[in-house]
Amino acid sequence: MNYLSVENISKSYGERVLFEDISFGINKDQKIAFIAINGSGKTTLLNIIAGVDVPDTGQIIFRKGLKVAYLSQKEMLDDSLTIEQTIFNSDNEILHIIEQYETALKNPDDSDAYQKAFELMEHHNAWDFETQYKQILFKLKLNDLNKKVSTLSGGQKKRLSLAIILINKPDLLILDEPTNHLDLEMIEWLENYLQKEKITLFMVTHDRYFLERVCNEIVELDNGKLYRYKGNYSYFLQKKEERIAIEQTTVEKAKNLFKKELDWMRRQPKARTTKSKSRIDDFYTIKEKAHQRRLDHKIQLEINMERLGSKIVELHHISKSFDEKSLFDKFDYVFKRGERIGIIGKNGTGKSTFLNVLTGNIPVDSGKVVIGETVKFGYYTQSGIQINKGQKVIEVIKEFGEYIPLTKGRKISAGQLLERFLFSRKKQYDFVEKLSGGELKRLFLCTVLIQNPNFILLDEPTNDLDILTLNVLEDFLLDFPGNLLVISHDRYFMDKIVDHLFIFEGDGKISGFPGNYSDYRIYEDSNPSSIKKIVKKEDSRKTEPLKGQLSYTEKREFSKLEKEIAILEKKKVIIESGFHNDEIEADKINETSVKLQEIITDLEQKEERWLELSMKME
Repeated sequence: MNYLSVENISKSYGERVLFEDISFGINKDQKIAFIAINGSGKTTLLNIIAGVDVPDTGQIIFRKGLKVAYLSQKEMLDDSLTIEQTIFNSDNEILHIIEQYETALKNPDDSDAYQKAFELMEHHNAWDFETQYKQILFKLKLNDLNKKVSTLSGGQKKRLSLAIILINKPDLLILDEPTNHLDLEMIEWLENYLQKEKITLFMVTHDRYFLERVCNEIVELDNGKLYRYKGNYSYFLQKKEERIAIEQTTVEKAKNLFKKELDWMRRQPKARTTKSKSRIDDFYTIKEKAHQRRLDHKIQLEINMERLGSKIVELHHISKSFDEKSLFDKFDYVFKRGERIGIIGKNGTGKSTFLNVLTGNIPVDSGKVVIGETVKFGYYTQSGIQINKGQKVIEVIKEFGEYIPLTKGRKISAGQLLERFLFSRKKQYDFVEKLSGGELKRLFLCTVLIQNPNFILLDEPTNDLDILTLNVLEDFLLDFPGNLLVISHDRYFMDKIVDHLFIFEGDGKISGFPGNYSDYRIYEDSNPSSIKKIVKKEDSRKTEPLKGQLSYTEKREFSKLEKEIAILEKKKVIIESGFHNDEIEADKINETSVKLQEIITDLEQKEERWLELSMKME
């Protein structure tokens, strides 16, 4: 069933053409990701489909009565309302029935109002819906329903907007970078939710694990042309590589033909026949193909950074608190040369503060930070770059450095670095104020790297960057011989570039783990103490459910969960024993591993829900 059709739309801003004459459709139950380089109009396209913007040419045709919800980069919330009022401020009939029921619960003396509200809940089977929407709020850490929107952080507002969209269950869900402002736990929950729900989805995201596990189709805008891939991210990578190989073969053939035709053109007399005119027209078509140039680069650098001495960075019993909240307490660590460490943890546990302490931007409360004399930090912060209007892109980067030295006397100039990070020669002479948000992030990265640091600190570098830029950055960092300390919620990025983790657990505790993020998740999933962590998370909720008030539906759910958990635990034990005893055939290992992970994920969710319900019964 076709939900909407995008027909020959184009969009420009002055001389800048974002896209021209593109067409595609979205059908029921498709989960489509839209991939393109920053600045090519991803958000603009989403705005057009959502009706926030209009195309210069072409049209969007919607199925009659289609309900569309859009999670944009800009939140459109009423600051005067509470979280609860914002959720109920919609046209969803079931939500209004639940609101009426919850109001009746607060006024137990009015038995008639309670009876009426209860009957409406029964008639519309609103109990399941109530359970689902409260679980969504709980997962997105929106527990204090009385909190005013005006007091929420930017991340909390983004999560509230996401919660409202998921609760209202539209026909078509449009998401612009949904994983920004979510911690790893929330991302994995959202990924699992969208994967399992029968939902139609069109989204922009740079999270490649998200693309791999959620999407069943990818639409790519590359050099002004639209390509469709009916598969997930792995399939997209495979088919794109095949397409590029074919294109390069075609270009090489065109170049050879171009040389022959050029010789022919030079030999032609001024007076030309009709037949030769046709061949001349073909010549210009061949010339265009022969001069096609791809912008994605493979980086293989031997960076000649400033030498690191034996002393890098030493942390001796450092502590830091804000408003009586302990972020880290008497933490010790001595960095070794070439270490590549990732930092993970929930929002608000002190990850960014930790980087600011290392670089001297924030003082410690106690303890000592010792920086080696040879250390030269390169610090990419979330605040971004301060731009001066009237400056050109190339002028901005040259303020920080002219080149990066390589081995054997070679070097990368500022312009070459920009080109590697997908700023064409023409783009380098654009004014900075013309850049998109993602392009500004790219430029900021280049200003950090051009300074040739030997210790790079990156605070959420993947936010707002497109996948092509992430691939370039990953290749650069893999070639980087110095120390690396990274905060990121991008699991794919962390898996690729770090080999050690600092886990910020809250309450001042930081633990270490010798591996990347996927290694850590496998370890956590196999660790029996994980059930205690679930209990701890439940205990820390700000707004707990009322004790002893399970609805009839919840009681049925609780009983069902106990049986399902027992079955899943048996399945998990059987598969794990198969691995331990080498009983699984070699060609079935990957398939069985995926199945085991699905069982573990399902088991965790059911255990968490079981605990949530059991706490209400205490």
